[in-house]
Amino acid sequence: MTALTVARRGLLVLGLPAVLFTVWWFATAGSTDFYFPPLATILESFGKVWTAERLLSDVVPSLLRLAAGYLLAVVVGVGLGLVVGMRRAVRDVLEPVLELFRAIPPPVLIPVIMLFAGIGDTMKVLVIVSGCMWPILLNTVEGVRAVDEVLGDTCRSYGITGVARLRHLVLRAASPQIVTGMRQALSIGIILMVISEMFAASNGLGFTIVQFQRSFAIPEMWSGVLLLGILGFLLSLLFRFAENRALAWYHGLRRAQRNL
Repeated sequence: MTALTVARRGLLVLGLPAVLFTVWWFATAGSTDFYFPPLATILESFGKVWTAERLLSDVVPSLLRLAAGYLLAVVVGVGLGLVVGMRRAVRDVLEPVLELFRAIPPPVLIPVIMLFAGIGDTMKVLVIVSGCMWPILLNTVEGVRAVDEVLGDTCRSYGITGVARLRHLVLRAASPQIVTGMRQALSIGIILMVISEMFAASNGLGFTIVQFQRSFAIPEMWSGVLLLGILGFLLSLLFRFAENRALAWYHGLRRAQRNL
């Protein structure tokens, strides 16, 4: 990869955020609105509020809950998706129930989850799981169902069955759609992380933003929103890096097909 290509990609990634921040800066430069302070004021509050101590006490717990809920959703979603996608009878039985639960917005389940999980970290992790699981599950099912029948027949002809077939054929063929579901689930997980921390919490990014709002510390509140956006952006870049490493074979195949 040449330096020009790297610079071009960096410009594409950072160009629009830089433009939006510039517009935000000049659009609010002379603002006297209490609820929409200038970006300069927000950035000043950002440096004062989000110190190392605040990051350790509020941001790190939020990220740990997000990681726990997201990873658990990946395990459940991929595992159940493989079973549903590979077994027609299981799919026929579970599909109506899955569609029913998928239609329920995860924030609505927070009071229900609080009844049996309490108000601690377990509740917050389960809320994240309840929303992140569905895109992973549904994309896994569709990916498994779309496995090439010719490849399946070839595996049977060579006696590749059981775990070997699952590992070398099904998972590899379905992995692009599984990763697509994981990408969708990441953004849902960030949203649910914040929402879950707005209920009976004592720390976390969502809790802190609500506390600033209730105490009318508006610049500090906006600084929390800005930090949340930065974290989402960084997690997206991290996920894209991991995806490019895990699916290098797939992206290489797509590029080869486009060059034909």
